[in-house]
Amino acid sequence: MATELFFFTSIPNLPFPLIKFPKHHQSLPLFSLAAPTIYSKFKTVSSSKARPSSSTVVVHAVQEEVVQTPNSDSKVTPASSSKLVLVAGGSGGVGQLVVASLLSRNIKSRLLLRDPEKATTLFGKQDEETLQVCKGDTRNPKDLDPAVFEDVTHVICCTGTTAFPSRRWDGDNTPEKVDWEGVRNLVSALPSSLKRIVLVSSVGVTKFNELPWSIMNLFGVLKYKKMGEDFVQKSGLPFTIIRAGRLTDGPYTSYDLNTLLKATAGERRAVLMGQGDKLIGEVSRIVVAEACIQALDIEFTEGEIYEINSVEGEGPGSDPQKWRELFKVAKAK
Repeated sequence: MATELFFFTSIPNLPFPLIKFPKHHQSLPLFSLAAPTIYSKFKTVSSSKARPSSSTVVVHAVQEEVVQTPNSDSKVTPASSSKLVLVAGGSGGVGQLVVASLLSRNIKSRLLLRDPEKATTLFGKQDEETLQVCKGDTRNPKDLDPAVFEDVTHVICCTGTTAFPSRRWDGDNTPEKVDWEGVRNLVSALPSSLKRIVLVSSVGVTKFNELPWSIMNLFGVLKYKKMGEDFVQKSGLPFTIIRAGRLTDGPYTSYDLNTLLKATAGERRAVLMGQGDKLIGEVSRIVVAEACIQALDIEFTEGEIYEINSVEGEGPGSDPQKWRELFKVAKAK
């Protein structure tokens, strides 16, 4: 899961005031539909529960698409893509949406989870031609079976933890272990034939000693994310890094696939994108997930780092051409 940066958390006894950013709330519709199913050659999972600056650009596109989930009685359609996308952090707020979107596109995916049983609740059962689930912990290099990476063509890494101490830090799930060591271990295990790794990071990683970012970095989350970024850049693998603003919408940690497929970003669907770590603001997890998937197929995003926010207005939805234009204009600035 991508790190949650809480810009609005009150921290006592600080000698300086916090800088606050506007916060927007959206209503997320819930749907109760029949759940699909999942198989894995690594582990069989049974279902237990059915204003922009000169360096940025805003694209106001057509209405966000609504993805219809397939009927549970319909025939399974083979994967329509030659890709095999490995998703690390697929049970987190952004990762769940990445997986759901890959499934809706019928792109063959492999999910790396510490607890594979979580996939059952989130995504139901799928034919292994569509989704494979395997056990592994990026924090421990010995726990990354080489078989997990066989035939993988693309990777989306959206692992993360909270910026400040919380229950999610239990079991040594700290920023250092997840955002630095975990990313390093994952990247070190990837095949040299990989076509692209997309890493979800955070805005502010280059300014963690400056306000307000130094507040976010009190426990090192931005520093460790930057170390993870640097390792990816020096790995020799083709990469794209997506630095997200403060995450909104979700996390969808108790929802199922059908709800994920119906999730919307409310009114904040327009996408604000830039480079140079200059953006400050919020971004919908839905927008971040879509940006990761779109970047896989846009050749000029290779070797690039982008910051991303979402604002009120109509967005690009899942239109490849509109996303291509977003990335293109951001790079041109």
